[in-house]
Amino acid sequence: MANALAVSSSPYLLQHADNPVDWVEWGEDAFATARQRDVPILLSIGYAACHWCHVMAHESFEDQATAEAMNAQFVCIKVDREERPDVDSVYMEATQAMTGHGGWPMTVFLTADGAPFYCGTYFPPQPSRGMPSFGQLMDAITQAWTDRRSDLLESSQRIVEQLGKPRSFGEPIAVDATVLDGAVDVLWHSFDADHGGFDRAPKFPPSMVLEFLLRHHARTEDPRSLLMVETTCERMARGGMYDQLAGGFARYSVDGQWVVPHFEKMLYDNALLLGVYLHLWRETGSALARRAADDTAAFLIRDLGTPEGGFASALDADTDGVEGMTYAWTPEQLVEVLGENDGAWAATLLRVTPSGTFEHGMSVLQLLIDPDDPQRWADVRTKLLAVRAARPQPSRDDKVVTAWNGLAITALSEHAMLTGSAKSLAAAQAAAELVTRVHLVEGKLRRVSRDGVVGRHAGVLEDYAELARGLLALHQATGDGLWLRTAGELLDGLQRRFADGDGGFFDTPQDGEALIRRPQDPTDGPTPSGIAAACDALVSYSALSGRTEPRGVADAALATIGAIIARAPRAAGSAAGTAEAMLAGPLEIAVAGPAGAERDRLAAVARAGTSPGAVSVVGAPDSEGIPLLAGRTMPSAPLAVFVCRGFVCQAPTSDPLGVGEAVRARNGI
Repeated sequence: MANALAVSSSPYLLQHADNPVDWVEWGEDAFATARQRDVPILLSIGYAACHWCHVMAHESFEDQATAEAMNAQFVCIKVDREERPDVDSVYMEATQAMTGHGGWPMTVFLTADGAPFYCGTYFPPQPSRGMPSFGQLMDAITQAWTDRRSDLLESSQRIVEQLGKPRSFGEPIAVDATVLDGAVDVLWHSFDADHGGFDRAPKFPPSMVLEFLLRHHARTEDPRSLLMVETTCERMARGGMYDQLAGGFARYSVDGQWVVPHFEKMLYDNALLLGVYLHLWRETGSALARRAADDTAAFLIRDLGTPEGGFASALDADTDGVEGMTYAWTPEQLVEVLGENDGAWAATLLRVTPSGTFEHGMSVLQLLIDPDDPQRWADVRTKLLAVRAARPQPSRDDKVVTAWNGLAITALSEHAMLTGSAKSLAAAQAAAELVTRVHLVEGKLRRVSRDGVVGRHAGVLEDYAELARGLLALHQATGDGLWLRTAGELLDGLQRRFADGDGGFFDTPQDGEALIRRPQDPTDGPTPSGIAAACDALVSYSALSGRTEPRGVADAALATIGAIIARAPRAAGSAAGTAEAMLAGPLEIAVAGPAGAERDRLAAVARAGTSPGAVSVVGAPDSEGIPLLAGRTMPSAPLAVFVCRGFVCQAPTSDPLGVGEAVRARNGI
């Protein structure tokens, strides 16, 4: 018999709808029930593509005896962290404070007032490696609740008081060239020169840091910055982290060499990495970077596109409960598909070994060198992909998250501008139309939709900021003033509803649900921090609109987290990248004149410039809704490129060499 989650729209919660656990969703009704029953709350937080969430579900939540104990001793609440990042943020902070680490599934025991008194992550069904079983933990919590409740309540009160203290990120500092150069020094000393990245294991793609390093190199020509990007991007794109057959990146590598991935594919990772590889190709002309960018764009559109025009959140790590089943191969399977000669050739090329690089003699495909016969590889790839498509496939979390769709709109708009891809532009437009039509309700954003129906949860800071960034990129790609206007409205609302009174921003709106504290995390996680994304959007909007006030707001907000950029740049790559754009201007580029091949050629030259954060528009002079084209006429020529910085412009030119010189990264700095 289904529990209360059966009526949820969240794919993650629906995964648990048939558990024998009496799960309920987060809300006042659950807390009222806990008060009436006089029992604690067992809060379990996860997400649909999470492998260890599935493991704990199979081991414990699907077990009848375990479920009966949970139902008898607790009110059990399930939360989808992707729908409720505010709830996740608060209790993740408590978990990290109590245990020194965090992760999902997150398991937290609360009072009926929402105060945590015991926190953890995954718990096994049997005691293991010093860890109690989940059953033992529940019994211990229940006994303490019965015999030592005053101690638990005192502990929970201390935790709430600690969480409620005002957060300090250090004294505000201006993020200047000295701070950014010092951040690169810090990164260089933690860089893995052999394999790329900045961790040992597990290794996550450092997308925001890589983007910052590309911008830093554009400004300074520091060879270290480019080396860190090139090494990391090549190792990731050649290893098992990258899907060598279909494109797209997995969430992370379980080892330090990017060989074995954690197989879930997330929308946000792939949107961010599409931007990084696209910009690396623009900087260096790398064929590998261009191939990874094109294939990742194709993956987003093909595998994550929804019928309504948006982008689904993720593909699962597991297939039929087995991690990696869809993706791994043996030498024998290659021979079966390809024949003896091509099978042996492919096994050598893709590092598929008899003993396996993954589990049970299976190997994850790697492409450590380019094939000596590209056509042969293309044929092999096509055949393997066709056979793989016939295997059982991972499930898809098809909810549409505002912020992550904003990331995809940004990346695909840029891909369209730099490569001329009509498919990428159409996909970006469709997503923007869906999100602005469905997720904007009475001028306020909602967090998610599914099947074209908007959810009830309020949008958070990153939703406003990332959608605004996406619409600004789409405005540049299309020349449609609607997207600039809508982005401006979102950013005006962001400033009204999220400001913290000290120059920064909270992560939740002032009229959002009151939790035990109002979340405010200035550091990057898997996605850019909300405050960094807001600063970036405000800076770009100021340059595109001609309004100076948003730039001042961004200056003040970035200063509030300047100390984090200086001290811990790996946690502040997105903010550091925005600071590079602010140092560069950013440049404001207008390609003004009648449509045609010559204008297209000048636009391509202008957009090939690497000046950090540069904005560009293309269209007829004085086009409606495009401030950068206002008054852009030259009596002596019908077509010209205007390059400005801080609204002060160089002499316009229609000479491609002159345009290329004007948009060079160090111009005007």
